[in-house]
Amino acid sequence: MTITDYKTMIAKSILFILPQKNFNEVEFLTTKSTLEKGGCNIFIASDANSFCEGKNGLKVKNDVSLFNINENNFGAIVCVGGSGVKDYWNNQVLHKIVRKFFEKKKITAAICSAPVILANAGILKNIAATCYPDDKAELIKGGAEFKDVNVVIRKNIITAKDAQASEEFAEAILTKLNE
Repeated sequence: MTITDYKTMIAKSILFILPQKNFNEVEFLTTKSTLEKGGCNIFIASDANSFCEGKNGLKVKNDVSLFNINENNFGAIVCVGGSGVKDYWNNQVLHKIVRKFFEKKKITAAICSAPVILANAGILKNIAATCYPDDKAELIKGGAEFKDVNVVIRKNIITAKDAQASEEFAEAILTKLNE
């Protein structure tokens, strides 16, 4: 494997952050499927001991613990929403991970309720972003400029409103990866 091949492999390796319980399965499956069709490899991280469980019962095995993430092994981080992600809003370990991806100018993406994680990590200060409308106040409290649109792209940060925006969200990530 050449250095170029290795760099391409890393760039196309996407880290998904899933809450232990009640992640949004539509957001996860649609985004994952679209990225895989675009040639990406998906890895799942969580604080779950073995499986993450979606709001409708889908079980997904995580590949890595939040405590063992090395941002140098991935080209992007994607935080998936759902009601369970609120447990991550103030997770300092995850905030540190998100900041590392952002500081290394890697794609830092979140959908639905998950953009609040980015805001609370301090990377959305005075930056336009979107999220699930019910969480708008939390996003603003974190310093973001809320936009009521499906997807917002600002440099290496991509945020999306809800499950209906999943495909557009994934396409935005693919476009950024291929720039």
